[in-house]
Amino acid sequence: MPQQASIHNKPPLSFWQIFNMSFGFFGIQFGWDLQRANMGPIYEFLKASPEEIPLLFLAAPLTGLLVQPIIGYLSDRTWHPWWGRRRPYFFIGAVLSTICLFLMPNSSALWMAAGLLWILDTAGNIAMEPFRAFVADKLPDSQSTRGFAMQSFLIGLGGSIASALPWILSNFFNVSRDSSDGNIPDSVKFAFYLGGTIFFLSIMYTIFTTKEYPPTGEEEKETGSGFAHGVKEITHSIRNMPRRMKQLAIVQFFTWPGLFLMWFYYSTAVARNIFGATSEKDPLYTQGVEFAGLTLSYYSVITFLFALLLPGIANRLGRKLTHSLCLLVGAAGLIGVGFVTDKSYLYLCMTGVGIAWSSILSMPYAMLAGSLPAKKVGIYMGIFNFFIVLPEIIASLFFGWIMEHLLDNNRMLAVQIGGGLMILAGIICYLIVDERKTKASQQEIDELKLEEQRPI
Repeated sequence: MPQQASIHNKPPLSFWQIFNMSFGFFGIQFGWDLQRANMGPIYEFLKASPEEIPLLFLAAPLTGLLVQPIIGYLSDRTWHPWWGRRRPYFFIGAVLSTICLFLMPNSSALWMAAGLLWILDTAGNIAMEPFRAFVADKLPDSQSTRGFAMQSFLIGLGGSIASALPWILSNFFNVSRDSSDGNIPDSVKFAFYLGGTIFFLSIMYTIFTTKEYPPTGEEEKETGSGFAHGVKEITHSIRNMPRRMKQLAIVQFFTWPGLFLMWFYYSTAVARNIFGATSEKDPLYTQGVEFAGLTLSYYSVITFLFALLLPGIANRLGRKLTHSLCLLVGAAGLIGVGFVTDKSYLYLCMTGVGIAWSSILSMPYAMLAGSLPAKKVGIYMGIFNFFIVLPEIIASLFFGWIMEHLLDNNRMLAVQIGGGLMILAGIICYLIVDERKTKASQQEIDELKLEEQRPI
């Protein structure tokens, strides 16, 4: 790598360099998808009622809301000659997440599972948030779509294996799936043990195979600012978000509830509405949850396969139109779940969800990256994720009431409502996001730089 390379002067990277710097996301997504596919059933094994499920998932958005901008701010100002800027946070998050993944399936009470989920989501956010900034740090704008698409590829690959892991263990390795005693099956427990191991090893692979560009002399003087300064700068950055970031924030705000409602209720909806299970002790319940995990695994396969095509499609159609179309396809998949009478048709529905998920993981970040000042990428990526976690907080706090009083605890209808919200997000994306590369956008970046030089 040329000596003059820096965070401001970034040479193009090879395929394998982009792969190495992104591989940690394989492990991170392994952990996320294990809990997404299994936490709803785990909560029901521990006697949670359907209207309690959204509130029990409140850990992820609240920790994201608090942790991501703080970690973004800290990682922007961290530098160590060996660890670098973002990699210390990868390591800390991996260690804590691995411990939680080993403990989670052994929860003996609802409060224990909920508490571990809070810690797991905090640790996962510590590891995940700097990975978005990592792409912007390492890649020129011409490669940003490819970099985020590589993350989508590895996220899809990790998610596909993680979601299907209990089914794989029970069908190919004879690990018990028996839940007749009302306890969490061994197939789920061993899946979490493997997931924790994979999470840690994947992060360590990226840490040992990827180096970071050192800060300039001026940036190095800014490292290690105090807590009060950090709070002021986060607040200042929220008030002065780039225009494109504000546009994309609205799209994110309506996109993610569709995904949350799927993660809240899809597995249990399949078990009860399609397999006909009457309770969590019914053998059909475990079979339905495992099959749902298999279809979630399938949509993750679609995600990583479609990620290979996504850069070419975006280059031809533009990032905005590509993302809008993908969201509409995903919405069709979520709404279609409610019309399935044969379980095999769930694969068709999840094809649409996988296409949307591939775009959700890459296109908004690729559209955003070029509009951010280099020395504040981490903090702005953290703030951008506010508009993922805020709708989840709203859903967690209020959707339980909707389930109980308006939907009669109909899990399948909740999934379809998520599809309706995703349609709205696709329309908003097409109508309001401006992705033109004009002098105005460069002027906006220059104004941000001037704003940064003023006292906070």
